[in-house]
Amino acid sequence: MATRTMAARTMAARTMPAGWPDQRPLAISVNVMLEGWTDESAPGIGPMGNPLKPGVLDLQARSWAEYGPKTGAWHILDLLVAAQARAVWYVSGLLAERYPALVAAIAEAGHPVAGHSWAQNVLPAYQTAEEEAADLGRCIASLRAASGSPPRGWLSPRCTPSPRTSGLLAAAGFRWHADIFDADLPYRLDTGSGPIVAMPFTMEVNDMPLYVRYGSEPEAFSRVFERIVAGWPQIGNRPGCLDLTVHAHVFGRPYGLIELRHALDIARRYPWAWLADHERLAAIFVEASGP
Repeated sequence: MATRTMAARTMAARTMPAGWPDQRPLAISVNVMLEGWTDESAPGIGPMGNPLKPGVLDLQARSWAEYGPKTGAWHILDLLVAAQARAVWYVSGLLAERYPALVAAIAEAGHPVAGHSWAQNVLPAYQTAEEEAADLGRCIASLRAASGSPPRGWLSPRCTPSPRTSGLLAAAGFRWHADIFDADLPYRLDTGSGPIVAMPFTMEVNDMPLYVRYGSEPEAFSRVFERIVAGWPQIGNRPGCLDLTVHAHVFGRPYGLIELRHALDIARRYPWAWLADHERLAAIFVEASGP
């Protein structure tokens, strides 16, 4: 019985909805994280190996993070134009308030602007219901004011939601929620406030853990990416999603831009892969699942 059940699940997974390209089982989504911290906070992870003692504001880490909205994001925008690629930009609400011209430029270039909490040090899992609802509301307002339209996707800092997050997003009209790690493909998630697309988010090709946290050389990004894409037929060419994720303050720098461009070229090299993004995947699965 268990074997038949697994076989049935495999067959169902191979029946892809309309809008998914034929003979291209691997969807590669490009994501750019544009992150900010509140005035009294700074990134806890950075290029310096010796953390400061508790209670001291790390101005080096703050300056390192500010490279994202001031410089790195503009570099990535230029690269995406040159590569003719689209990305979903997950943006902290406070950065849309601080850098509205940047967020407007992202939207004008045709990239979807999604929500990434109010700030990186504001995690839904730590908030009360009232605090989370209030921060979600001001994120929506800030991103709408800067980009010209409300965000339709969401990723929490650390990818860690609260038990309420999916329902709050569905009630606010969001289309997808990417704090999802339990599937290879998007699926419909029903909440008390209506359905939302659960968008799987993969961490294998992400500049933050690969380069910053584990100290790998920049080339590890494109090397790991190509090994996964090239090897996809070896695991049966099953339908699945793979994220290509960079942070504007990390791989928006020259060494990272080289690897990002290389990875985009790799994505187009293999006939079983296609460049997607979370917005497009959400639209495909919304249409497939119905109202």
